[in-house]
Parts: sequence; structure tokens; C-alpha cells
Amino acid sequence: MVVTIIYDNEVYKNGLQSDWGFSAVLDIENTPRILFDTGTDSDILLSNMEKLNIDPTSIDEVFISHFHHDHTGGLTGFLKINNDITLYIPSSYPKPPGVKEVVTVKEPIQIHENVFSTGELDRIEQALAVKTDKGIIIIVGCSHPEMQHILDAASRFGPIYGIIGGVHGFREFELFDNLKIICTTHCTQYKREIKDLYPEVYIDGGVGRVISI
Repeated sequence: MVVTIIYDNEVYKNGLQSDWGFSAVLDIENTPRILFDTGTDSDILLSNMEKLNIDPTSIDEVFISHFHHDHTGGLTGFLKINNDITLYIPSSYPKPPGVKEVVTVKEPIQIHENVFSTGELDRIEQALAVKTDKGIIIIVGCSHPEMQHILDAASRFGPIYGIIGGVHGFREFELFDNLKIICTTHCTQYKREIKDLYPEVYIDGGVGRVISI
């Protein structure tokens, strides 16, 4: 599994553009290519994709974590280039027009052999759980639901190995004690504290960061 961050508040690789929001491309073995969230601005999203040699038409599926502009703002512009996708949205997100297939998610579902949605948690947000040979990797947008709810929902698919994405105001840091990968991005308020507590497993995010698992 390879996670490429293409939209974030910080830049990891020179020449790319940061902005408030989050998006990542997920390359998972024997699985269609997934775009997780779309950031705030489609011009920035598509520019970063081009500079990272990611062809928008290579995306097969788009997974939207929640209906906030900093995670959905780039979708309209993306769809002008590639609307031949399957779009997974939480039930609180109105269906956008012009998409080949829209799957509305409320309860936990299996999307592919090793890819799952936690379902819409706390009536606001879904997370993606990917099963690897090391355990479950959770991809989150902002973690508006309680972190315990996210971890519990993802753990039904297997033991949790790591988490990547925004964790907002989360500060129950002990919940991360057993994780082997922690990459907090975007809206994370206590990024420095988390990095200091878990230096051996912490990975800096930012646009252009590529995480291979």
C-alpha cells in the first residue's frame, strides 16, 4: 500500500502548494486507485497531482470523508476531467450530479477485498480502513467523531497498525500507544505533542509525502 498526500496545510516536497484541506491518493495492491477527499481548491489539487505525476484519469474511485468544503471543494473541478468514477459519500453528503456511480454510506461496508468504510460515525464522517499484512491502516479526514469511535469501528476489520490524516483536537494520546505508524496532517491541533510522544513511529505529513506500508 502506498499513500501519497496531495493536499495538506504544509508542504513536504518543494515545488508543491499547500492549502487548508486534505487529500491523498491510495495505491493498494489488486484494488482500483482511490482518491481520498479532494481538498479545498480544484486548481491546487490538480496542479499538485500534475507535479506528482498522478494522472486524474487514473483515479477509479473517490472516497469523501465528510461534507466540509476543505475536503470536498476540489471535487467539482476534478469531475470535469474525470467523472468516470465511483464516488463513496457519507449519508449526510448530498449526491453531486454528473458522476458515473454514487454509493451513499451509512453503515460499515466492505468496498474491496481489503478496503472498508467505517460507516458514517457520529452522523458526520466516515473513515477508510485498509487491511495490510501488518494490520489495518486508517485514513481519516478530520476525525470529527470521537477517536475511540473511529478506532473501534476500524478494529472490526482487524488489529489497528496505523493512522494517517487529520485528527482535529484529539488529545487522548494514550489511544495511540500501540500504533506503529502515526501521520497527523491538516487540522491536527496537537501535532507537536503527538510527534514528541511517539517519535519512533511518527511520520511527518505534507504535500508530496509518500508513505509505503
